[in-house]
Amino acid sequence: MGGMSAPPPDETTPKARIAALIAWVMALRPVRVFLRFGASGGEIMASGMSFQAVFAVFAGIWVGFSIFGIVLATDPDVMDAVVAQLSNAIPGLIGDEGAIDPEALSQARIFGWTGAIALVGLVLTAVGWLASTRDSIRRIFRLDPPSTNPVLLKLKDFALALAFAVAIVLSSVVSLVSNQGLSFAFGLLGIDSESTAALVVAWLVGVVIVFVFDTLVLAVAFRVLSGVKIPLRRLIAGAALGGAALGVLKVLGSQLLGGATSNPLLASFAVIIGIMIFLNLVCRVILISATWIAVGMDDAGIDARSLSPEQKEAERLQRVAEARDTLAEAERERLRELVATSHGLARRRARKKLERLEADTEAETGAESAHDQGVGGRR
Repeated sequence: MGGMSAPPPDETTPKARIAALIAWVMALRPVRVFLRFGASGGEIMASGMSFQAVFAVFAGIWVGFSIFGIVLATDPDVMDAVVAQLSNAIPGLIGDEGAIDPEALSQARIFGWTGAIALVGLVLTAVGWLASTRDSIRRIFRLDPPSTNPVLLKLKDFALALAFAVAIVLSSVVSLVSNQGLSFAFGLLGIDSESTAALVVAWLVGVVIVFVFDTLVLAVAFRVLSGVKIPLRRLIAGAALGGAALGVLKVLGSQLLGGATSNPLLASFAVIIGIMIFLNLVCRVILISATWIAVGMDDAGIDARSLSPEQKEAERLQRVAEARDTLAEAERERLRELVATSHGLARRRARKKLERLEADTEAETGAESAHDQGVGGRR
């Protein structure tokens, strides 16, 4: 009958149960993270970032050892620690079978023409990689590019690149000191430093140091580089999740790259391909970690756009404009009343002021409309 509503669907049917299961899966946070990652163009952005990262890594290592090589050469232990740190960070990068010969790094000098070319390459590639990383992270958070002066942005990116190089050296020193401290502690306890227990403890300490380093780097990338005002608790949680994922990649890096480069046709340049694959995975981890934070902020009702300096400035300008419009409307009402109630010269003056005020309002409205159309066209 027309006036009777249809009976509710039977949720016990296989079709209803499958639909409910699909809805439950789609509501899971990891699923929503990967959906947003794909919808934001994460695959393409990670590929572009990894392509730039390859050149930035090689130029950065050459310039870094050219600058710090003189200092590192005076302390072979620190030199070995830095090389080990880089080798752990990117499997297959440095070593006897890696892309870079450790002995060649000790001969790197910035004063020659090769060092000068590498320096220019570092400035261009490192700054370009950081810029693309910043834009990719902001796109994940659905933010427009920053409105900061481009020159200041380039200087900021270059400063961050130098800070990252210094951080690698400091983390290597910390790792070296911790290993020496462990050896001293094992000696006091009478434990053989080559025993299984000692090796496991040393490995765990190294993993913790790498995890803390990666977490701090990701936190700086999400907060300082991209300029997104992420709440501290969510920033630490997302950066720690990314740091853990990067740690797994580094532990399994050799196995992952060994399987990816086992094609005999690629044997002549398998190392380079392996590094590119690894850096692509690293860039994916960076963007997926940012997506995890963005989805969590959406779930909590936190709009990243309302936290950005650009949005705050836009809101301030909007409030100023609304206050100006309110005052202008009050002035128009006063002049209209004055025109209606006054006579002679006073009435003519009031009418001229009213006409001038309305003309200024129309001009401002036209300018704002043209600006909005221009912004829309650029988007």
